[in-house]
Amino acid sequence: MMAVPKRKTSKQRKNKRRTHYKLEVPGMNACPNCGELRKSHHVCANCGFYDGKDVMTDAAAE
Repeated sequence: MMAVPKRKTSKQRKNKRRTHYKLEVPGMNACPNCGELRKSHHVCANCGFYDGKDVMTDAAAE
């Protein structure tokens, strides 16, 4: 025998169970060079700096 639900699960009960299924905002920090919000441990998309160095122009020069 299979386990079969006796009653239909209502939309309200189903949605209460799914309250934690949501998107999370990634951890954002202010860039120390320009102040724009950026992801932690990532190159700033606005100014191209990472760890106090301009990595975007260095990569283009090579």
